[in-house]
Amino acid sequence: MLRKLYDWVFALARSKHATPAMAAVSFAESSFFPIPPDVMLAPMILARPDRAYFYATVCTVASVLGAVLGYAIGYFLTDVGMMILTWLGKADTFEASKALFQKHGAWVILIKGLTPIPFKLITIASGIFQFNFPLFVALCVVTRGARFYAEAFILKRWGPAMLAMVEKRLAMWSIIGLVVLVGAIVAVKLL
Repeated sequence: MLRKLYDWVFALARSKHATPAMAAVSFAESSFFPIPPDVMLAPMILARPDRAYFYATVCTVASVLGAVLGYAIGYFLTDVGMMILTWLGKADTFEASKALFQKHGAWVILIKGLTPIPFKLITIASGIFQFNFPLFVALCVVTRGARFYAEAFILKRWGPAMLAMVEKRLAMWSIIGLVVLVGAIVAVKLL
């Protein structure tokens, strides 16, 4: 079963619809969608290392545009933004987040934008707290670009060797990946 899923993901990564689909996921993840674009970006880079930086650029641009939508949701539709934060289980931390944003907003955006923590939390909160919009966009370009270009560099440089290792022991690496995923979900819930 794992082999079929693995083969399917790489077939999708090589398809002509992969780039627009990745852009859509990257855009949506920055404003309302729970799945990070890395689940598409990584296999696409591994399938076509020669296009690694192109994919990173597409991911960055789409993510920044999605961040602008997330900001707009928070800024113009505060009730909708609060509803999304409630749905994500983060509404109870509103006042603490507001104080943190007022004091260290730029650092919050820079640090959170590099992590797998859902970026939509930051984009919507930035709008709700009316963070300086031009600075917000600039920080999004820096942090999302750094994240996706670093991923592209690492996967282009060491990806083929890592891929060979994963293919030899797919079940073991799948279990490790699942443990990391569950750990990340637990960490996000605790933050």
